[in-house]
Amino acid sequence: MNTFAETLIAWQHTHGRHGLPWQVRDAYRVWLSEIMLQQTQVETVIPYYQRFIARFPDLAGLAAAPLEDVLTLWSGLGYYARARNLHKCARAVMEGHGGAFPADPALLAELPGIGRSTAAAISAFSFGTRAAILDGNVKRVLARCFGIEGFPGNKAVETALWTLAESLLPATDVDIYTQAQMDLGATVCTRGRPACGRCPVAARCVALREGRVGELPTPRPKKAVRERDGRFAVILAGGAVLLERRPPSGIWGGLLSLPELPEDADTATWVTTRFGLTVHKVERLAALRHVFTHFTLNLHPEAVLVGHPSICSEATTLWQPLDRLEEAALPAPVRKLLEQLTQPDLLGDAH
Repeated sequence: MNTFAETLIAWQHTHGRHGLPWQVRDAYRVWLSEIMLQQTQVETVIPYYQRFIARFPDLAGLAAAPLEDVLTLWSGLGYYARARNLHKCARAVMEGHGGAFPADPALLAELPGIGRSTAAAISAFSFGTRAAILDGNVKRVLARCFGIEGFPGNKAVETALWTLAESLLPATDVDIYTQAQMDLGATVCTRGRPACGRCPVAARCVALREGRVGELPTPRPKKAVRERDGRFAVILAGGAVLLERRPPSGIWGGLLSLPELPEDADTATWVTTRFGLTVHKVERLAALRHVFTHFTLNLHPEAVLVGHPSICSEATTLWQPLDRLEEAALPAPVRKLLEQLTQPDLLGDAH
């Protein structure tokens, strides 16, 4: 019987994914795709990746760009710390590595936003380095095929998976093997309804043999999902909305968003006091629910119609035309909310 790696390499040639826009031996493009693919599916990433490459065809251009431009292109992709680290990493490579990504996975892993598995993937795909990856897809494949018990996020289980992943590495064709593991987990050994009948390693799969495919990998221990409520002022005037830049860290760090109202504040009084605006009308809008990884945010927006856009006295605020929202680095739920503001009876002369 062929080894695990040999079987996957042969399968990849015929059944794996080919022709993805980042499947080139270019460390910049591989790195960009690997960061975008963290916790995000290929189909979602492709259009974002293509827009990034069109705007920033090389590392130097990305490093020289303002962070706001990067966040604007990233808007809607989520997990915005990735975008901030992407920008930091580009500058770190320009300043510390002469503008070229190092081939050594250990050096790559020292860069912002690049962990051990991502570093190995970048090195394997770009330089053919013999290094093991262990992303979510690979953890699932290995846990099922080799019957690894325990939640993969547990330190001891993760260590065992790393040891196993390194022991399975082939002597050659590591880039093909790496892609094969990703593709197998993404297209065959999926979290729900895995296609075991099409799996090239079904004959050696412990989970399939023992009827435990649905049990492995062991799921994350359940925790109560925290709920948070937030009031947001949709301040409108002259066809524009007042936006405020969020602090660089925390929820939506560095993005433009709607001003957040204090829990018990009178909306009109707060807007007048904070921004010096004359309020004509306040009306509650439909609540919007947005699920993050660790909590759920219930957005309670209130439309606030004011006389006219005033000059923003704070450097962190600006008036954004509603017909040019695509130019602003907005969180997905805020963008969705603003794009729905089409009720003429509500907006009145705000347009």
